Amino acid sequence: MTDITARLEELCLTLPDAPAPAANYVPYVQSGTMLYVSGQISMDESGLITGKLGDTLDVEAGAKAAQRCALALIAQAKAACGGDLSKLARVVKLVGFVNSTPDFTDQPKVINGASDLMVALFGEAGKHARSAVSAASLPMGVAVEIEAIFELA
Repeated sequence: MTDITARLEELCLTLPDAPAPAANYVPYVQSGTMLYVSGQISMDESGLITGKLGDTLDVEAGAKAAQRCALALIAQAKAACGGDLSKLARVVKLVGFVNSTPDFTDQPKVINGASDLMVALFGEAGKHARSAVSAASLPMGVAVEIEAIFELA
């Protein structure tokens, strides 16, 4: 498997701090060798990435928002692993929710922003099962929310 920290540096990306839960849930749960990470919403250094695909955002902006969700997912996984990303064996599944208009059908292209990053960081171990679905709205008006399942080494 690739060195995730080195790949982040090569891609000029940094992990955000693992966001605190916004409601009555925990950010992740480990069961055996499986790590379930709660949905992470689209945000960057400037704050929430909001908008509706097919209306105020295009696919490229949505994919960037999905990439930000992926970085937050990895940050949560890093916290769950005590700061040691080498404990992540593989990405098992992503479930992506896209805030979009009823006629928008490019949800898979939006969630590719997260999927492509996982493969770029984890190599073959980043290839995963996935769902990409539309939502009429998402918390706080964010563009994308993604949850993940990782396998631990």
